[in-house]
Amino acid sequence: MSNAFLQISNAQKVSRDAIPHLSFDEFRSQALDMVTNGGKVVHYFAYPDKDRLKFLAVLRTDKLFVAGCDVPDPYPSFTRICEPFHLFEREMAEQFGIRPQGHPWLKMVRYHPNYADGAADVFGNDYSQDIPGNYKYYQVEGEEIHEVAVGPVHAGVIEPGHFRFNCIGERVLHLEIQLGYQHRGIEKQLLEVPAKRLPILAENIAGDTTIGHSLCMAQNLEALTGVEPDQGARVIRTIALELERLANHIGDLGALSGDVAFLPPANYFGRIRGDFLNLSLLICGNRFGKGLVRPGGVRFSLANDVRKVLNERLAELRPEVTHVLELLFNAVTVRARFERCGAVSHEDADHLGLVGPAGRASGMAYDVRRCFPTEHYPHIGIQKNKKATGDVYARARVRYDEILQSLQIVESLAAIPVETQCVNEGIADDLPASSFSVALNEAWRGEVSHAVLTDENGKILRYKIKDPSFHNWNGLAMALRDTGISDFPLNNKSFNLSYCGFDL
Repeated sequence: MSNAFLQISNAQKVSRDAIPHLSFDEFRSQALDMVTNGGKVVHYFAYPDKDRLKFLAVLRTDKLFVAGCDVPDPYPSFTRICEPFHLFEREMAEQFGIRPQGHPWLKMVRYHPNYADGAADVFGNDYSQDIPGNYKYYQVEGEEIHEVAVGPVHAGVIEPGHFRFNCIGERVLHLEIQLGYQHRGIEKQLLEVPAKRLPILAENIAGDTTIGHSLCMAQNLEALTGVEPDQGARVIRTIALELERLANHIGDLGALSGDVAFLPPANYFGRIRGDFLNLSLLICGNRFGKGLVRPGGVRFSLANDVRKVLNERLAELRPEVTHVLELLFNAVTVRARFERCGAVSHEDADHLGLVGPAGRASGMAYDVRRCFPTEHYPHIGIQKNKKATGDVYARARVRYDEILQSLQIVESLAAIPVETQCVNEGIADDLPASSFSVALNEAWRGEVSHAVLTDENGKILRYKIKDPSFHNWNGLAMALRDTGISDFPLNNKSFNLSYCGFDL
């Protein structure tokens, strides 16, 4: 492995002068070498620096690495050689109007004019239209082929997205997913608001991942400013992240129960999910954890009376959770529907860079809590939880195991008195000049990561956000290959991907 990329740590301040600035050819060669030999892409984005446009890549093996280069436009696509770069290159084409020559699947990621003054739109869009009309869907030809279009308006109360199935009879040959209908421009907003507004935007990137995203924001700002949260704050943050995981995993298993018409666990899990959301409410006054995590620590302590109620409710919930998990997974009718449905092979998961439960279900053991631990996780033994089959059953079983693991983590941390000095809303506007930090956390869907670059005046030059769904939407498309179209809802629930985290 080449040494040209700089090895860095999770949530660590790095001077931008220390980040290797390579020639494009060397940058491309070494990034491709690292990823084709088992590495993964955490970030790969463009940013303007004075009169130039630059690339920055953060890659991971068992360590984190970073390097950058100037952008040639056009440039030879990395994706032609190495699939994990494909969505990152599409995103840069949309954001900055730079064309990856030879990209095999160059389409929009979201739907907005590019950020570069005077740069032509790569896709030829007229952004005065509300809904993009010139998106070229993949098509299968043949007399027996038919297409099924779903969305962008859904029956459920969710974000808009369009699903286009190419089918022969009931069998799906290909599913293409188009997102970005509600692009909110969060990355641009983060450059324009006062520092005290940053955490508020971060915790609203994806409401069901409030703690995951706000933790990345806080850790980056702490790294840049040299602020150290106390140990009590780290414990409370860890509890909050695990409660978020519990509520969402339990909700997912309830949704899967409903999709196979096994209603008792669907109803029980729905109620129990509410109980775990109410534990977040108990700690900070918000069911989704909003207002809890801030740079420097947390805004609410875990007082002894709160901790007492938390422990009592956990003791009540454990037997209920265990019972309903057994009810679901011991039902042969459920196993018959879950097993061998929507399988994603380890090879495909590896090429797509799947993360979180979706990746672990296909044999990818990666978990940020174990591989790049922050907060209280260095003191917790996070077990590998990979499965072999990559099907709906494996994705459900990963959640089963992680529910029990997260429950044990919260119980053990809540049993010990916790003291912390609560912090206020945020930090001062001044950040260190010409600095960089990247923070990774294992949110309930998988690896969530934020990267921040400051300019020579200490202003944020580029704030890059990556939700785990950025990696995993294509996993859902692969799961539908050669599967009955009636299995789509079940597969969709087994991934439960984020529209808003993707649309930013």
